[in-house]
Amino acid sequence: MNVAALPDLDDHVIEQHRVSRGWQTVVWNDPVNLMSYVVHVFRVYFGYPRERAEHLMLAVHHDGHAVVAEGAREQMELHAQAMHDFGLWATVREVPE
Repeated sequence: MNVAALPDLDDHVIEQHRVSRGWQTVVWNDPVNLMSYVVHVFRVYFGYPRERAEHLMLAVHHDGHAVVAEGAREQMELHAQAMHDFGLWATVREVPE
């Protein structure tokens, strides 16, 4: 079997085509929403059981933020928009290495 040599690719091209590690929706602490409301949102929107929703809410409260979902970028953007629609502060970020 004769395999043709591939041309050298510069690092910039390789970086542009690397596989994403995935994306996260992060909910941030705010001075407005009650803890019970945040639990309610996590249960209603994500379908989390009470214990999981409370754990995430406490992370938001004590740590300032919590990762509430991971997956494809488009889905995480939809989740962040939904959190905004509920009045919560949320962002999307790439999964850290």
